[in-house]
Amino acid sequence: MRIIAKKILREFWAIYPDCEQQLKSWYREANRSIWKNLNELKQDYPSVSILNDNRVCFNIKGNNYRLIVRINFDYQMMWIRFIGTHAEYDKIDANKI
Repeated sequence: MRIIAKKILREFWAIYPDCEQQLKSWYREANRSIWKNLNELKQDYPSVSILNDNRVCFNIKGNNYRLIVRINFDYQMMWIRFIGTHAEYDKIDANKI
């Protein structure tokens, strides 16, 4: 998967350094993956939440942080739509972000 844009993650872990290693690990794993559909992604990340419009929400660092991405499986691309604390996540509409 090609992930757009890592800069968002770097800026986030500059503010919340306690999640830097988890975000780096997630990025490496996702970048190396070739998921063809949501079922394959769920095999690697069983706790991922499936949202509308090919969006998924990953729990980062024991669910302290939430990462929402939009995936195009045909083109093997993933766009970061949101990264934030659990409290920030609760304030957004995850299906529309």
